[in-house]
Amino acid sequence: MKKTRVEEIKREVEREFPNDFALQQVHIARKLLSEEAKEQGMSFWEYVKIKSRLPTSLNKDKSLNN
Repeated sequence: MKKTRVEEIKREVEREFPNDFALQQVHIARKLLSEEAKEQGMSFWEYVKIKSRLPTSLNKDKSLNN
């Protein structure tokens, strides 16, 4: 994604939520993920699900700690 588009999203969100920095950050992240998903031809939730998966080796290590 182009840096100019990221800056544009930031400005839009800052106008929507001018007094809430935390809410701005959440919405910026959501919009960036949504656009990345669209570029990949996926829905937002499909993209988040794929991005949130851990590599198999990390899943094995995690199960040993339980």
